[in-house]
Amino acid sequence: MKKIRELRKAKGVRQVDMAAHFHVVQSTIVSWESEKTFPPCRLMPAIAEYLGCTLDDLYKGEKEVV
Repeated sequence: MKKIRELRKAKGVRQVDMAAHFHVVQSTIVSWESEKTFPPCRLMPAIAEYLGCTLDDLYKGEKEVV
């Protein structure tokens, strides 16, 4: 989700710090931001809270998968 990268950078958070907060390795954050994988749905509310945004903000501009 490229929006995660955008919001993370706007907040001034490093990938390594976000990874530590969510108890994942930094490459997991890289993978989410490059859309190789996506965060588990159960983590999305926590990611939104961490980044200071809404769930809608995370999905704005993302392509809808049908």
